[in-house]
Amino acid sequence: MISIFVFYVHIIAGAYVFTKRWQEENTAEALLAVAFMTVVFLVGWSLSTFILKIVVDQGGLGRLFDRDAMSLTLLTVLEVALYSLYYRKKRRRAQTEKQ
Repeated sequence: MISIFVFYVHIIAGAYVFTKRWQEENTAEALLAVAFMTVVFLVGWSLSTFILKIVVDQGGLGRLFDRDAMSLTLLTVLEVALYSLYYRKKRRRAQTEKQ
């Protein structure tokens, strides 16, 4: 259940980023942003699974929060931090260029 929710959040975030970049720039920029998010998701999922395999057994903390759900949750938290820092810097840079 947690895994489905995490995938759903990523699909919504991808649609949001695509729409926002398409409106601000163009279609190529929007596709590039979604491709960047996809690469970060796939590589991050592999790394978080690798790290949690060392620390946690397959059962995890229960039936609903197994190791796979834990790795997706860890990935989502790290992605939120990464994207908030990335887009905050872009927003600041755009504001200083306008002034």
